[in-house]
Amino acid sequence: MSDATPNFTLVTSCADQIGLVAAVSSFIAERGGCLVESANHTDVHQGWFFMRNVVNADAMSCSIEAFREDFDSLAQRYGMQWYLRPGGEKQRVVIMASHASHCLADILYRWQADELQCDIPCVISNHENLRSMVEWHGIPFHHVPVDPDDKPAAFAAVEDILERHGADCVVLARYMQIIPPSLCETYVGRLINIHHSFLPSFIGANPYQKAFDRGVKLIGATCHYVTEDLDQGPIIEQDVVRVTHSSNKDELVRLGRDVESSVLSRGLRYHLEDRVLVRGNKTVVFNA
Repeated sequence: MSDATPNFTLVTSCADQIGLVAAVSSFIAERGGCLVESANHTDVHQGWFFMRNVVNADAMSCSIEAFREDFDSLAQRYGMQWYLRPGGEKQRVVIMASHASHCLADILYRWQADELQCDIPCVISNHENLRSMVEWHGIPFHHVPVDPDDKPAAFAAVEDILERHGADCVVLARYMQIIPPSLCETYVGRLINIHHSFLPSFIGANPYQKAFDRGVKLIGATCHYVTEDLDQGPIIEQDVVRVTHSSNKDELVRLGRDVESSVLSRGLRYHLEDRVLVRGNKTVVFNA
């Protein structure tokens, strides 16, 4: 095999049919590929099939390019939606943040520790306070203030930065601005947000105050893809922590920060590893 990358990930989905697993597995085996990891799921209610395979290509008899071209014929036969990503291919992740640093700091730490296989070409913020932390990691920092009376100008600048840096994925690490529809459309399925609430509860701003006023016994965080509908996009990952009647709002915020950070980093990792398959407003997550 001519490719330097020994592994690749093959992700497929289509209407459920008999023989799908056998067809894909046989196709891989016939070309000398070895399944390192394989997962599939059928949504019985929607009649839709999802599959993710990690293939070791050391002994394959063809290149990844030839595999991709041949697989397209099989995909057309079954009406598959599919893509293939070489194992060494890193996505370019641009992070957007506002004033809070905890989610951004967690991502940068995990990135520097090689827990997140991606490149971070820049960080964009509507505040200046995160600059020193970002630049300490050797990452360019772009300050784009958002004038409440002229938000389109700010987001035009943001879109220009994203385009110049070739962003494959955009992560809102507590970026406290509503994303315009044009940006949601451009990065559909590639724009990831952390909401400091266990959605669908407490949508919108100030969810910890709402949770405190409601007297909840669990608080949580939700990592989801962004759509034009505020905090209602497909959910990637969630988690909760228990609180009591004696917990005040500051305690909820303190506990919530830890959950937010871990949930966002897990959700981003699942996305980068092609473990998240979206259909409608739901996801299938083949988490490891």
